[in-house]
Amino acid sequence: MATIQIRTEIPGPQSRALIARREAAIPRGPANAIPIFMASAEGATLEDVDGNRYLDFAGGIGCLNIGHRNPRVIAALKAQLEKHLHLCFAVTPYESYIAVAEKLNALTPGKFPKKTALFNSGAEAVENSIKIARVYTKRPAVVCFEDAFHGRTLLAMTLTSKTHPYKAGFEPFASDVYRIPFAYPYRAEKSATAESFAHYLEDAFKRAVAPESVAAVIAEPVLGEGGFIVPPRDYFSILQKICRKHGILFIADEVQSGFARTGKWFASEHFGIEPDLITMAKSLGGGMPIAAVTGRAEIMDAPGVGSLGGTFCGHPLSCAAALAVIETIEKDNLLARSTELGQQFESRARAWQKKWPLIGEVRGLGGMCAMELVRDPATREPADAETKQIAKFCYEHGLILITAGTFNNVIRLLVPLAVTDAQFTEGLAILESALASVATQATLSPVGAK
Repeated sequence: MATIQIRTEIPGPQSRALIARREAAIPRGPANAIPIFMASAEGATLEDVDGNRYLDFAGGIGCLNIGHRNPRVIAALKAQLEKHLHLCFAVTPYESYIAVAEKLNALTPGKFPKKTALFNSGAEAVENSIKIARVYTKRPAVVCFEDAFHGRTLLAMTLTSKTHPYKAGFEPFASDVYRIPFAYPYRAEKSATAESFAHYLEDAFKRAVAPESVAAVIAEPVLGEGGFIVPPRDYFSILQKICRKHGILFIADEVQSGFARTGKWFASEHFGIEPDLITMAKSLGGGMPIAAVTGRAEIMDAPGVGSLGGTFCGHPLSCAAALAVIETIEKDNLLARSTELGQQFESRARAWQKKWPLIGEVRGLGGMCAMELVRDPATREPADAETKQIAKFCYEHGLILITAGTFNNVIRLLVPLAVTDAQFTEGLAILESALASVATQATLSPVGAK
């Protein structure tokens, strides 16, 4: 692929006109990370309304692991449109819902009977996983983690850790939710171990909530919005043993970390655990809205008939897309591709780290990789303003990426795994230029500037 060319100022006149319309018609709550309106997308590239082309390293916040407009997904959607558009599974069921459930039952970790229920979004999957856990255990409480993100609906928002912008002003929150520290090695004491991290849970049983009152512990195997934090490899196995000791279910939130993002179908596999329930969404749909909860059959069967579902849950188009996504990951060997991209990024990023102290830590699993930026490697003061500057430099020079972290100081990569080697190299070159610009406080003119 040729070098990305920016032909107008950023944002261009068409984007600016749409920004004005957006400000007049849409409230400020639904924010935009980048002030550029897109017109089309293909694979790992985007084109805006002014004709500028970009490399996409954000993937719709992790929804496009197989790339924009994947041919198998497009073909599956067209074929489904010739059959029926909407029926509602709760009224007149159809085969594709069953087919998706069968696939997820087979793919998720655990050699035990499983069942799957489909929903519309990650937040819905999370809320329903808690409902299922409470019915099965007949217990009310849930334990979650600092730096976690589980969604924006009431219970999911309660489980989410970050206050601004997700929680401030939306109080009161749901009851019987208790939060403990996550295994965040970069910001912990040097002596911290997987066992010491895991035993925050035991401490909570003494200080905050009785274990016999806890229905479930819910955790992202790799924190997403929290900053792509990867815990020690034996952390979750210790945590799950504590849960089983007390009859508590373990729920893995794989909404962002699933479907090849970490080099495996699910990030849980890296830690050798078999969650009782797994929530998923985002890249399951290849660009279509769909979510799922998969779990042990006896747990999933605990809620009564008619107690789970919704009008559009397991929509026929989304089910068709999900089946095409699974086929694409299998046939295009995207698990290996994710691992390869992660290795390439880590190699480049560690070289940058030696050059620029701005990069405090390089971390990730497979294609779910990130850099945490700090103003001082000794104090680890978060470099939030610098992180924002890097993201801005990148989109002004043809690369779309997004930030993360409780302290807004993490650059995360969610590049579609369909990215070509040339595109990936080009994107990393732009990121390197951004780091050089901010780290050295140099002033570089954006591509296309007059």
